[in-house]
Amino acid sequence: MDLSVNIAGIDLKNPVILASGTCGLEQAKFTDFSRLGAIITKSVTLDSNIGNPPPRVAETHCGMLNSIGLENPGAEKFIANKLPLWLKYNTPVIISVAGKSQKEYIEVIEKFEPTPIAGFEINVSCPNVEHGIEFCKDANNLGRLCSAIKKVTSKPVIIKLSPNVTDIQAIALSAENNGADAISLINTLHGLKVDLETKNAVLGKITGGLSGPCIKPVALACVYKVSMVCKIPIIGMGGIMNAEDALEFIVTGASAIEIGTANFVNPNAGIEIIDGIEKYCEKHNIPDIKSLVKSRKF
Repeated sequence: MDLSVNIAGIDLKNPVILASGTCGLEQAKFTDFSRLGAIITKSVTLDSNIGNPPPRVAETHCGMLNSIGLENPGAEKFIANKLPLWLKYNTPVIISVAGKSQKEYIEVIEKFEPTPIAGFEINVSCPNVEHGIEFCKDANNLGRLCSAIKKVTSKPVIIKLSPNVTDIQAIALSAENNGADAISLINTLHGLKVDLETKNAVLGKITGGLSGPCIKPVALACVYKVSMVCKIPIIGMGGIMNAEDALEFIVTGASAIEIGTANFVNPNAGIEIIDGIEKYCEKHNIPDIKSLVKSRKF
């Protein structure tokens, strides 16, 4: 049975990827990173970022809100102190990149270009920082960013899109037409939770990104819409908690999937999803997971 997939030139042992911002090195105590398809790091910015004021996380019905605000040590410190620890596993490492301007995205990518990473996921869709989704809200701006990035890297470029836009097909097409090698979607939705005792918002920044099972139908619809117009690979995410969820995304049109909120509930979720996909393929006599991609009947 062949669970391997290739995403824009990145060879994965299987289609299961740990999503940016949802896993840390400490998770290695509970799961086997070497069995995963790939790992995407927390988003890295040019300079260090302290993130948003607490509280930063809140549980909701069937999901969670987060407003971390892209806290990270900055590109140079990440390369010196964290990247070597991620690279010791026999699993492709993809760097999530964020920035306030096209220039910042380019500078971060240039710093990582000489390193042995597998590729970049370009975070143009974070709802928790100012101007966090400006690029993905405008097809022309996103196109210019993609084109500029492709000029400074030989590594695969994955564009991470937001559902908080008017026409996700137009945005995705702009990414594809300007050199993106793959598209990942969706990032979190805007959300808010109120404490009735204090009448204050639960999160320090008031709103945050909603993730978890409650957003899965939205994510599946976005994967479906983008698969109708784009030819480059799609990585699906949003509410994937088990193998059945993952397989729904694959059948709908995703060549690989990312799991995020599930990591907080079960640090070994990725491995259990891989095992579940394999059992499904065995049960249905499917020798190659790639044959399931976009096998939908609708």
